[in-house]
Amino acid sequence: MAREKKQKQYWLLKTEPGEWSWEDQAANGGLSKWDGVKNKQAQKNLKSMCLGDLCFFYHSGAKARRVVGVVSVVREWYPDGEDGIAVDVKAVGEMRAPVDLKEMKGDGGLKDFALLRQPRLSVAPVPEKVWDRICELGGGFGDGEDEGDDGD
Repeated sequence: MAREKKQKQYWLLKTEPGEWSWEDQAANGGLSKWDGVKNKQAQKNLKSMCLGDLCFFYHSGAKARRVVGVVSVVREWYPDGEDGIAVDVKAVGEMRAPVDLKEMKGDGGLKDFALLRQPRLSVAPVPEKVWDRICELGGGFGDGEDEGDDGD
């Protein structure tokens, strides 16, 4: 089911930390099924993900709205239950410094970011320039390259 890829795409995956947190992701060997997405636009975004695409892991909720880590798509979308779909993701690395929503809203270079235009969307595309800026604001992620270079 893998599709030919022209270039890596970037995404944002939102989760309530009380339901699934970065700590849960890391404790699970870094691998998890990303499911429970009901919104049709968010499901369409999941279906657009390709192997190796990178995703910001974003904690939503009242206490902390921020990018806390990066995961990579390791299995493209598949049916999950009656109406659901899922993708599998693996932890790439924690942000060196979490990037808070307030910080993103105050950065003029992020005005085109779907998170700021459609804040309720749980799976959203991230333009490469926005990805690079958030990585810069967070000091990169993981132990290796800031861009999450996986050798392709």
